[in-house]
Amino acid sequence: MLSAPELQIVGLSLKVAGCAVAASLPLGVAISWLLSRVCFPGRSLLAGAVHLPLVLPPVVTGYGLLVIFGRKGPIGEILEPLGIVFAFDWTGAVLASAIMGFPLMVRSMKLAFDLGDPRLEQAATTLGARPLATFATVSLPLALPGVAAGAVLAFAKAFGEFGATITFVSNIPGETQTLPLAIYGLTQVPGGEGEALRLIVIAATVSITALVISEIMVRRATASIQRHA
Repeated sequence: MLSAPELQIVGLSLKVAGCAVAASLPLGVAISWLLSRVCFPGRSLLAGAVHLPLVLPPVVTGYGLLVIFGRKGPIGEILEPLGIVFAFDWTGAVLASAIMGFPLMVRSMKLAFDLGDPRLEQAATTLGARPLATFATVSLPLALPGVAAGAVLAFAKAFGEFGATITFVSNIPGETQTLPLAIYGLTQVPGGEGEALRLIVIAATVSITALVISEIMVRRATASIQRHA
């Protein structure tokens, strides 16, 4: 059985990961469709910017967030009088996790849109559907399993995010201490191996479950698109 502090850590991790996915999902869908369907100057630059967190060291991403969204940062200084604080707060963990999981979300969703048949969208447009209606009734439903797979992958990444989070919001018990941060802290404390092992099992279970669900969603997306081809 997990202790009350351990349950709090798991609960905060689920909360952070869930909020990170919910906050980034609309933008992820929009950018995925844009990269898949629209040719425009700077598309490669946008794709590179989206995938930058995959190649940057997470600590660099976290430090960049601290510089920009910290209390003295150009954006953080504007938001603080409005009561919006990210640095050293659980909301900052949400922001860091969302950014780190965003590339995985977009890659999966873009693949789903790429596999869709543009002729179906063209047919809907020919029948008088507006672009937004075509997207909502044709493009998105066909890509929905891929969108779900991207969301699940982003959730798994957010749930296990460490480097950017600890740099941006530190490791504050009860405030910003998510599961990976708690495991790291326990490995630095003599006698903390048992508690760390319990949390590791939970982290591994969530990650494996997310990967299995994502794989199922990808297969469903491929099958659905092939049926409509």
